[in-house]
Amino acid sequence: MTTLCRPAIAVPEHVITREETLDLARSLHADHPQLPLALRLIGNTGVETRRLVRPIEETLRHPGATVLNAIYEAESKARVPDVVRRALAHGELEPEDIDLIVYVSCTGFMMPSLTAWLINTMGFRPETRQLPIAQLGCAAGGSAINRAHDFCSAYPGSNVLIVACEFCSLCYQPTDLGVGNLLSNGLFGDAVAAVVMRGEGGTGVRLQHNGSHLVPGTEKWISYVIRDTGYHFMLDKRVPGTMSMLAPAMRELAERHEWEISGLDFYIVHAGGPRILDDLCHYLGLPPEMFRYSRATLTERGNIAAAVVLDALDRLFADGGAADGARGVIAGFGPGITAEISLGSWTGAPLAPAAAGAVSVPAGRGATAP
Repeated sequence: MTTLCRPAIAVPEHVITREETLDLARSLHADHPQLPLALRLIGNTGVETRRLVRPIEETLRHPGATVLNAIYEAESKARVPDVVRRALAHGELEPEDIDLIVYVSCTGFMMPSLTAWLINTMGFRPETRQLPIAQLGCAAGGSAINRAHDFCSAYPGSNVLIVACEFCSLCYQPTDLGVGNLLSNGLFGDAVAAVVMRGEGGTGVRLQHNGSHLVPGTEKWISYVIRDTGYHFMLDKRVPGTMSMLAPAMRELAERHEWEISGLDFYIVHAGGPRILDDLCHYLGLPPEMFRYSRATLTERGNIAAAVVLDALDRLFADGGAADGARGVIAGFGPGITAEISLGSWTGAPLAPAAAGAVSVPAGRGATAP
């Protein structure tokens, strides 16, 4: 069976706090008729800090889609290689051991994908397969894990590298003044993550089952509109309530394989916002403590799109992992409305917990983080 090893995470060096975000909203949108509502929503996100690839003064200036995409390419090439090297080390693999690279990102565009650049510059074999995933948004982290699992199941003994590169701040649009957009400006953060899935051996989550679920008629609830100024994020006010539709899908997948979704040992889920986690507690009958890793990611880094599930998974590792055989779920949620769900169990002895705060160390261009 395939094993998802410990992820590697990097966050940019520029920090913005919740209070700074609220102050910016008050100064930039003082005449906005729904400013009090927007401030209340931002204040209730649970996000304390976020990381940005550029200083906030630069982030607030829109230099045009061409420049922003060039920044995306430059920053991804500067920040991804170190994360890849650390993920390979966690999985005890070398670049030549990798058979497939899955690259997920919804905040910039490159063709050829960054996968081609990685193969050419980091010692991966020319035969390494490539799978870029660009249009699943926050669900792409879960999708990448599922597609890697499928690949390793189809080709036993193969190894997969997953990379998530999300620079949400590059999608800031100063002319988008809807309440949903103002909320998004206080919710999303930037991060890069990578993880190895081993076809044989390794310590981590041994994946056993996966599945997808799309809620019919909701494809416009989370979307991008492409304009001359780049990606414009559209968020329907009904999105926070989607767990009433996705929690049953998680339960059904578990029951199909004779698992009880409310009786697992660990839960690694996409933290799109606090209500997502609160509603999962309600619909699955679980105490808030079961989602502590996802909530910590949301608090310290905001919604980092496809990288959330990898960051939350890294926190499980940093906390000592789980007992051998402990069961858990990994789930990403995003546009569609889509859920990508994996079921697996911990394999290997429990790990020594990391020092307090270790997973929160930032990584700049070329720097490292746990």
